[in-house]
Amino acid sequence: MSLWPRSLLARLSIVVLAGLLIANTLSLSLVMLERNESARSVMLGNLEYDVGTSVAIINRLPANEREAWLPRLARGNYRYLLSSGMPGQPPADKRSRDAIQSLTQTLADRYPLYFTAVPGPVSHIQAHVTLDDGSPLTLDLIPHMPPVARWLPVVLIIQLLLLSLCAWLAVRMVTRPFSRFTHAVETLEPTSAQVMPERGPREVQLAAKAFNAMQERIQDHLKERAQILAAISHDLQTPITRMKLRVEMANDPPLREKLTQDLDHMTQLVREGIAYARSSERLEEAEQRIELRSFLDSLTCDYTDVGKEVKFTSDNPALPLATRPQALRRVMSNLLDNALKYGGNAEVHLQTEATGFAQIIVTDNGPGLPEAELDKVLQPFYRVENSRNRTTGGTGLGLAIAAQLVAQMGGRLTLSNRADGGLQVSVALPMR
Repeated sequence: MSLWPRSLLARLSIVVLAGLLIANTLSLSLVMLERNESARSVMLGNLEYDVGTSVAIINRLPANEREAWLPRLARGNYRYLLSSGMPGQPPADKRSRDAIQSLTQTLADRYPLYFTAVPGPVSHIQAHVTLDDGSPLTLDLIPHMPPVARWLPVVLIIQLLLLSLCAWLAVRMVTRPFSRFTHAVETLEPTSAQVMPERGPREVQLAAKAFNAMQERIQDHLKERAQILAAISHDLQTPITRMKLRVEMANDPPLREKLTQDLDHMTQLVREGIAYARSSERLEEAEQRIELRSFLDSLTCDYTDVGKEVKFTSDNPALPLATRPQALRRVMSNLLDNALKYGGNAEVHLQTEATGFAQIIVTDNGPGLPEAELDKVLQPFYRVENSRNRTTGGTGLGLAIAAQLVAQMGGRLTLSNRADGGLQVSVALPMR
């Protein structure tokens, strides 16, 4: 399993932040290196000048006054002793080498000089000098660089946080348009176009304009197809009516009955074609606020009054909803007719989802559908049953019309098979 994150935001953030950290670390390293070199040069220069002057002052002072001057001449990392100091081996550590070389250049030409190392965890040396009057003088020295300021680590942490924030903001500005495009593509519906705002950088504006133009072309293409279907279906009604009149004059009753059935099926198909063409267009019906539970109860009662086995249950005592009542009525009629046709009975259940949707579930006790056909039956003119008997096979437009109308109402229609047999159709409507 790869540890590399899948999110573009995370990947770009890591790359940008890593680049900034490497560049900042390199810059800081060079600055610290240059600081150490400068501090070393300053320290050795001060040590050379200060020690040379101090030893010369002590050498000229009377012996009884030298003790009083020692605290004045002492510094943070070295002091003077009017004694021979501690015996020991010559210093061999690297840190003492530069100090020994600087002191040798300053004092060796004027005074007898030698060095010893003081045992301990840190570099510690003593320079032993013999003054002109033969008195011993010891310089007790701990070579070290000037300490780093206490505020420097705090500044570095703040700088790191600022770098992280700036890197995240920069990457966020780059990836935000991708998120908007992804959301626009996911919510793209053939029956409704959501215009993407054309703002932001020039490249994002051009991409948004192209996306909106693509949506318009899709809408125009689908509208043209719907108009063709509606025109053909409408024009077929007149010749079908004339054919019915002529069939009524036929002398052969069995033939007349068969032709009449065929013409009735053709009429049904034409009407469904017109209904599908209209459902693919933008709904002109205005939204109204209805009480969904009462609406569904009234609709199922209409079926019960004519002897249909339809049952309604609800988890909510009342559920107000802003929707298009006529479109919703057409959806529920198609679903109930489909359930009664294949299952002989239908159950309608109303419930709410935590995601803010009202869910209407229509179930039946029919044979259900093969899993591979669940999505296909939502396509127009698709029928699982391939027989030519329209009584059982239908026109193949009922579920397609319902799916179109639900999409235009901002909802979603899904099909699934029940565990104990039968088909379940779920209609989720936003509770605006």
